[in-house]
Amino acid sequence: MLYILNTPILTDYGVYKFTKISSQTAKNQLKKKKFISAIGHEATAKLLTSVLEITIPFNRQAIIMDVGDEAIVFKLLHRMPEGKVIKTLEELEKIGYEFGYLKRIK
Repeated sequence: MLYILNTPILTDYGVYKFTKISSQTAKNQLKKKKFISAIGHEATAKLLTSVLEITIPFNRQAIIMDVGDEAIVFKLLHRMPEGKVIKTLEELEKIGYEFGYLKRIK
């Protein structure tokens, strides 16, 4: 299973590999495989839809990754103040972000 997450999080005990990937690689992975969104903030889902040019549904759901499961992880480079919501791509670019690839291997 492939997930998209809005934070790097280990969803269960196990062994994981987490590497940085480009936004183009994230986009390619999400376009070629069926995925489940676990993006729990509506504004983040809308921004990711714009950044990745693929519909990323808002889906406030907890997941547990099984061995072999993968995730594309959206990661902000700076922690937001309490209650602050990023509403525009310009704000997102100013804060900075990157993508990671997380795989549960054991």
